[in-house]
Amino acid sequence: MTISVAVSGASGYAGGEVLRLLASHPDVTIGAITAHSNAGTRLGELQPHLHSLADRILVDTTVENLAGHDVVFLALPHGKSAAVAAQLPADTLVIDAGADHRLQDAAAWEKFYGSPHAGTWPYGLPELPGTREKLRGARRIAVPGCYPTSSLLALLPGFSSGALLPDDVVIVAASGTSGAGKAAKINLIGAEVMGSMNPYGVGGGHRHTPEIQQGLSNASGLDVKVSFTPTLAPMSRGILTTATAKVAPEFAARHGSGAELASALRQVWVDAYADEHFVNVLPEGQWPTTKSVQGSNYASLQVTYDPNVNRVIACAAIDNLTKGTAGGAVQSMNIALGLAESTGLSFQGVAP
Repeated sequence: MTISVAVSGASGYAGGEVLRLLASHPDVTIGAITAHSNAGTRLGELQPHLHSLADRILVDTTVENLAGHDVVFLALPHGKSAAVAAQLPADTLVIDAGADHRLQDAAAWEKFYGSPHAGTWPYGLPELPGTREKLRGARRIAVPGCYPTSSLLALLPGFSSGALLPDDVVIVAASGTSGAGKAAKINLIGAEVMGSMNPYGVGGGHRHTPEIQQGLSNASGLDVKVSFTPTLAPMSRGILTTATAKVAPEFAARHGSGAELASALRQVWVDAYADEHFVNVLPEGQWPTTKSVQGSNYASLQVTYDPNVNRVIACAAIDNLTKGTAGGAVQSMNIALGLAESTGLSFQGVAP
């Protein structure tokens, strides 16, 4: 089975990461590689690490250039994917790495993105309960945001099992600067980033907040409210998420208190991810690091119970460009096309 694939936005970080993974995918032939302002440029000038594709010339991001492929990856700015996707054939598998088709609530989209809602596609986080069934045979897939990927993986077991309460969820996440894209910005230059950290989107203002709430609410059947604070860390890639929520009284009543409750809570996460290839719940006492998952489609997790405040603390580390974007996109493609889910995604982390 040979699958022809086109990648838009190939000059950016997300598009480049999609190409890095596809270049090693045994069932893929890479067709059109497109960009907007960088059309006509040799790919190797913009993505010098993509040696096998370095001499390819970027073509303009048009429907004509993208059509005719089995799969099209849209790595475009938010608000730009919908118009392109609407013109592609219905039998083409279109995978949107932008935000255009993630949210179910049109009002939430309009509030956070300021444009008309383009509709909702199947959500490309296979580890979300019930999602694989929706992805099999799908021809439109919305890839989650990087922060929602780490946040949802950190907390999903607790909410899908009923172990956590929905009304006091606090998430703080640190991301590498590549999460902000490749456009030149003063706050992202080396002199501003090196040796410094800063929060942004504070007070419920970050666009990924409704997406995180949506995922946790769908998993639990409850109206989950989240306080989400992102921070910028002095590293190029990676996300470390620390998420906390209170333990549900019903769960505590079944499992006691103290060490017994802590053990029962941990077992919820261990059981939930026991058969997940790309999610690793670490042994007790070992905590996730971003370096351990760099360049890979894996997520490292740890969970513990703080009896002082009756809260679960779950930590997750992912590579924001791989598991948080391109890796999740390729993983979802594999499921949609009936391939083994891990095909082309066997990369381990990089150290030191």
